[in-house]
Amino acid sequence: MAIQTVGIVGAGQMGNGIAHVFALAGYDVLMNDVSEESLSKALVTIDRNIERQVTRGKVTAEAKAEAMARIKTSLTIADLGPCDLIIEAATEKESVKDAIFKALGPHLGADTILTSNTSSISITRLASRTDRPEKFMGFHFMNPVPVMQLVELIRGIATDQATWDSLHEVVARLGKTAASAEDFPAFIVNRILMPMINEAVYTLYEGVGSVKSIDESLKLGANHPMGPLELADFIGLDTCLAIMNVLHEGLADTKYRPCPLLTKYVEAGWLGRKTQRGFYDYRGDVPVPTR
Repeated sequence: MAIQTVGIVGAGQMGNGIAHVFALAGYDVLMNDVSEESLSKALVTIDRNIERQVTRGKVTAEAKAEAMARIKTSLTIADLGPCDLIIEAATEKESVKDAIFKALGPHLGADTILTSNTSSISITRLASRTDRPEKFMGFHFMNPVPVMQLVELIRGIATDQATWDSLHEVVARLGKTAASAEDFPAFIVNRILMPMINEAVYTLYEGVGSVKSIDESLKLGANHPMGPLELADFIGLDTCLAIMNVLHEGLADTKYRPCPLLTKYVEAGWLGRKTQRGFYDYRGDVPVPTR
């Protein structure tokens, strides 16, 4: 089916990034959130980020104006029902995602495709609670969405070929690359990335290295653009912990046990950049390690 209208649930870091790339690619976007403030902030963020692309010569001022005009917002989730494609980009909690799809259910068009931007939760399980498991897929964008080139496409057990083909075409139109992942906990990227981050936290927890030495070691010794603890702060420590819990519970293997220090940081509310403190303190001019 031809997709032109896209509904996005969630105006946070992922949601506004997804809206950004879809609007620039010529799609009409309707962004929903429970907070008017979040929607307003998202529009400011999108405008600023596209302006940065204009400054670098990657996007014209005309293309920016057209993209911003394509983005509408709504506090009413039912308004997304007629969209050709809906992308859920809410917090990484299964109960929240289930509630969103339940609320959308009565308002959906017959051919509307439902997707989740989940980074770890079972697509088959999420799809089974909707009225259209054959038109449901995992549509996992990487953060930051405008910069990262990969999109993981995850079929549920019931996903039909037409839905798969439609989303594959969408990814191509966005100018990104699709990776096909099977529906197992954390899919491909986070199945590999999160245990590495968790091991870096264990290395800190056990006193093998400091925050600074761990991050410098991976940047200079493995040529990573960002150290694992710095990356964890960027992703959000609550998200990292949620994914590790999904891996641990879903695969029943002790190698995925979340580090107690990661749990402690989350319990303290030190979630990384978004709360100004995580493995680094971001409240000053320069980030300072907290351990």
